[in-house]
Amino acid sequence: MVNDWLLRALEESRARGFLGPGPLVDQIEHAEGFIQCWMDISASPPEHFLDLGSGGGLPGLVLSTMWVSHGVLIDSMQKRTNFLREILSWDGAPTNIEVITGRAETIARDSALEGSFDLVTARSFGPPSVTAECAVRFLHLGGVLIVSEPPEEQLGRWNSSALRRIGLKDEGGVRHNAAFRVLTKIAETPTDIPREVGVPAKRPLF
Repeated sequence: MVNDWLLRALEESRARGFLGPGPLVDQIEHAEGFIQCWMDISASPPEHFLDLGSGGGLPGLVLSTMWVSHGVLIDSMQKRTNFLREILSWDGAPTNIEVITGRAETIARDSALEGSFDLVTARSFGPPSVTAECAVRFLHLGGVLIVSEPPEEQLGRWNSSALRRIGLKDEGGVRHNAAFRVLTKIAETPTDIPREVGVPAKRPLF
């Protein structure tokens, strides 16, 4: 159920240029697709989730209003995380959310966050290789990465062999109004993953 705080927060996010111009109802529906993907796996909400590159707050803010789970929203841009902290101080905001500023390559090695999450979400974080490398260390074994995909299927975006080398299993694409990719963590993360800041994008694994 969409509450008044969420609508106000997303309207403000769009006004500041953090969200695209599309109707908010469509953007909320897309974010709810992450929830539907999770429900395909588990009848219960995750205890802990993390949203990579939260930016204007999607899907993280929608998840935080639908679940009582502890959530962490991370973004490398101070302006965006300041905005997220601001709206989370408004009346009616969820109290189960933490905002962190920084690069995922560095934050993933924080002992308080490493291997701590049942679910990591990524809406527009980056190419598949970068997203997978930056997400995997946050997940515990059995944890799930759900990534928003382009509307039209693009063959070859995900490399199963390369994913297995960093401990992820590609479960394939699913559709819940929009397209998503689901990956499960099946092995411990290699010690060199993620690589130093910027390297995943400059020298992608696949």
